[in-house]
Amino acid sequence: MTGAPATPSASRPAGRPLRRGAVLARSVSASVRKAFEREWFGSPPHRALITAPRPVGLSARPHDPRPIDLHRGRQLLDGVLTLHDESLKVGAEGDPFDTPSPSRAFAVALHRFDWLPGLLAQGPEGARRALRLIQDWRRVFGTWNAFSWSGECLERRTFHLACAAKTLSPGASDAETAALALDVARGARQLMKASDAPDRALERAVVVAVAGTALVGKAADRLMAEGLRRVAREIEVVVLPDGGHASRSPEAGLELLFDLLTLDDALGQRGRPTPEAISRAIDRLSSGARFFTLADGKLAAFHGGETVEPARIAAALAHDDHGPRPPMDLPHAGFQKMQGGAIQVLADAGPPPVGPLSRSACAQPAALEIVCGKDRLITSSGWSPEAANAQAFRLSDAASTVSVGEGSAGRPLSGFRAAALGPWLVDGATSVESRRHDGEQGVWLDVVHDGWRRLGLKHARRLFLDLAADELRGEDSLIPMAEAKADGPRRYHPFKISFHLHPDARASLARDGKSVLIKGPSNVGWWLRNDAPDVAVLAAPHFDHGHARQAGVIVLKSQVRAEKGAKIRWKLARATDH
Repeated sequence: MTGAPATPSASRPAGRPLRRGAVLARSVSASVRKAFEREWFGSPPHRALITAPRPVGLSARPHDPRPIDLHRGRQLLDGVLTLHDESLKVGAEGDPFDTPSPSRAFAVALHRFDWLPGLLAQGPEGARRALRLIQDWRRVFGTWNAFSWSGECLERRTFHLACAAKTLSPGASDAETAALALDVARGARQLMKASDAPDRALERAVVVAVAGTALVGKAADRLMAEGLRRVAREIEVVVLPDGGHASRSPEAGLELLFDLLTLDDALGQRGRPTPEAISRAIDRLSSGARFFTLADGKLAAFHGGETVEPARIAAALAHDDHGPRPPMDLPHAGFQKMQGGAIQVLADAGPPPVGPLSRSACAQPAALEIVCGKDRLITSSGWSPEAANAQAFRLSDAASTVSVGEGSAGRPLSGFRAAALGPWLVDGATSVESRRHDGEQGVWLDVVHDGWRRLGLKHARRLFLDLAADELRGEDSLIPMAEAKADGPRRYHPFKISFHLHPDARASLARDGKSVLIKGPSNVGWWLRNDAPDVAVLAAPHFDHGHARQAGVIVLKSQVRAEKGAKIRWKLARATDH
């Protein structure tokens, strides 16, 4: 590949990396705090603190614009509860809270009340069943339970209850309505006390404010005021100027957009003006959602975010059907999009987040997602926090990027540190430089990062999308770092470029042992040609909402010496053109 025209370079530092001693100190502090909270939160004095003052009634009916699964609501009326793609037969009058859950993920969704919106959509019969289920939960878990009252369950349960309480009240007695209002208030107050998820401070503040809009009295006013105060403190940090989420997860940005739209609606019902910062964040996140929506209609999957179906994206953007055309780059979030006739590329051109916001981040700098036509052909392993026991899929070789040796350009914490802080990503790239040029003939993109500095190497990924030929050319180079010292003696390191296939795509190696033919559901073929010494097509898992599906991965292999560097060139072009 020839050199790209010179353009200014944009560098995105990852933020100050935490030293191991600092991580250990934070781990000890967090572990002590967790032990204290575990004892204090279950004590009678704390339970009394989050009970007063009691709300005196219900006010707004916050509208959550997320799509509702009507089928699952109907199933629950028939006695089958389906959550997280697993089902539990409980009977028409059964109590799922008194029945063992099939998995932990199911139990979390159950205690989050993820079943509530679908059940309410069934009308009065659904509302009556929902009231009974809430009473069943309150009887066993309403006072205190470490799992049910954990932030993991409490945040969404409080949100669902705040949105549902007004709809439930016509069929409830005065005592039941008062209990519902108290459930909302107690949940919101507990969210403000817990310190278990600093990365979700903004999301929890939004839930607290939504809870305040749903109630009446001093309790409502205090919750609304405190929630909005916390939202104002966090929103400019989490919602980046270009519409990205500070966690760099496209799905996290979409879900936050849903919550902010709910809060905006609820404030309107209460006759309160929506703060300008919230309105600005809604506009930014809407633009970000459009950017991350690829040609197959689904969201790009990076840093623990799922692909997300088109109907859910449409629901988030329904408030602004005629929004502006999204940009081709998000410089603050660190992503670049390249658009040809049939080829669309989204590249991770930024460093992973650090600290609490890295709990779902992946060590996969310069990773790619490629859609050809409407077929998503090249993607990643699809890891998300729902695949809780698959942390290895956050490493470099689980995405479509370069990996060297058996290592990774970053790793999640494990053991005591992960138990105390969560699986933060550490030792990742600290500097990522990107350079882009849009010309008449095509689009150039260069991404360079220092994720392999421990080996004395930088990874440089150069892409050229040829608009006339409608083909993508790539060159991946490992470049010696003059200022870095490689670990150990000089030696060859194996390295590879992985191209992870979407489960709906298939690949076959040509007779030359080099070229790979890739086809998606449309059955249009695309050749991946390269100059790697060794090429293989292997089986690989792909995660979809935490469940592993069979997929494949194309691997281009070579070797590199830290003092010399190495490179592999490749090209993706339509099969019918050659």
